Amino acid sequence: MAANNKARVEAFMARLAWRNPGETEFHQAVREVAESLIPFLAERPQYETARVLERMTEPDRIITFRVTWQDDAGQVRVNRAWRVQFNNAIGPYKGGLRFHPATTQSVLKFLGFEQTLKNSLTGLPMGGAKGGANFNPRGKSEAEVMRFCQAMMRELHRHIGPDTDVPAGDIGVGAREIGFLFGAYLRLANRFTGVFTGKALAFGGSALRPEATGYGAVYFLREMLAASRDEVAGKTAVVSGSGNVALHAIEKLTEFGAKVVTASDSDGFIHDAHGIDTERLAWLKDLKQARRGRVAEYAEHFGCEYHEGARPWAVPCQLALPCATENELDDADARGMVGNGVRAVAEGANMPCTGDAVRTFTANRILFGPGKAANAGGVTVSGLEQSQNALRIAWSREEVDARLQRIMGDIHEKCCADGAGADGFVDYVRGANIAGFRKVADALLAYGAV
Repeated sequence: MAANNKARVEAFMARLAWRNPGETEFHQAVREVAESLIPFLAERPQYETARVLERMTEPDRIITFRVTWQDDAGQVRVNRAWRVQFNNAIGPYKGGLRFHPATTQSVLKFLGFEQTLKNSLTGLPMGGAKGGANFNPRGKSEAEVMRFCQAMMRELHRHIGPDTDVPAGDIGVGAREIGFLFGAYLRLANRFTGVFTGKALAFGGSALRPEATGYGAVYFLREMLAASRDEVAGKTAVVSGSGNVALHAIEKLTEFGAKVVTASDSDGFIHDAHGIDTERLAWLKDLKQARRGRVAEYAEHFGCEYHEGARPWAVPCQLALPCATENELDDADARGMVGNGVRAVAEGANMPCTGDAVRTFTANRILFGPGKAANAGGVTVSGLEQSQNALRIAWSREEVDARLQRIMGDIHEKCCADGAGADGFVDYVRGANIAGFRKVADALLAYGAV
């Protein structure tokens, strides 16, 4: 980056940090975008004059509220919840809800900002938002989770709607939680609308929604490799996580002929040199989705390695999909992976790679799909679920999958159009940031100073 642009990035970030003190995750997300956009903006004064980047890094509003509920022992419990409605320039706010004790306003602002650009890339009319609570569903009974969801919805229902803000699931919010939240909304609002996505098929959900983020990440990975005259088949892949995204990424990688050798959770990771084939994946899905067990049990059952308290990035591979949580892969990990021969990385989670790790991958010409592009499959099918709800129809699994593959291909083309260098190497981070920004920015210009 030229010295003048670097100085402009630092000045912009200093102002942002002053307005948002202590919000390190939000600062990190904005910096990654600003480093791509500020050189782009320098040649387009219309965006500078209208202060579009400043407007896009300031949420439209943040709703913070208390959630009071009772546990099974009859004790009153109190949590904090948020809804960050970041930007609705191109459509109703859209983004997931996260239940995790480490949820903070900074985390939700970073996610809402990323969601704005991600949703723009899909080409669907969706703005960006994120929400959640510092509630931990782990270890809670089903009745406690239900009571918490119902208590949260007593406040949240005032701020959402199919043409206003459409939440979905995220970490800690799966099909069970979506059912409780939507049921509470239905009773409070007395109308059946597509106000949530990720719903079960029985009450307005879309085919392929549980699989969409994991499948979409692999579809984007396939596009990156194909553009470099390479393919998924025959390669060893390392995947982190064992939730919805990771499990379905493993499924699609295996279908495409890769050998996936890892999965993880917050306690550690397993290294299965045999490969997590279809039969073993079915066992792992049952473990994590039905029995809510730990990956250590997989290692014990199949007799493979288990590494407690560690992450899987030292395992040699050609393909890597971080699908767990933010900042799980740092610069030391990235350098080790480059040394071990990694060829392509696709982010299945939101910002799982640190800024230094991303720069290491890019400097070494590793194909790197940032989350706002690579993991857009989930919100893509959420957008398709909204369309189906509005039309009162349900598309088949095959039709949704075809639309998902087409949109992931379109996102890849947009990244290439704005990220290709003179030598043909595609900087997917730069491409995704510029392509996602452009649509929202043009809408803001059209609206004037609002």
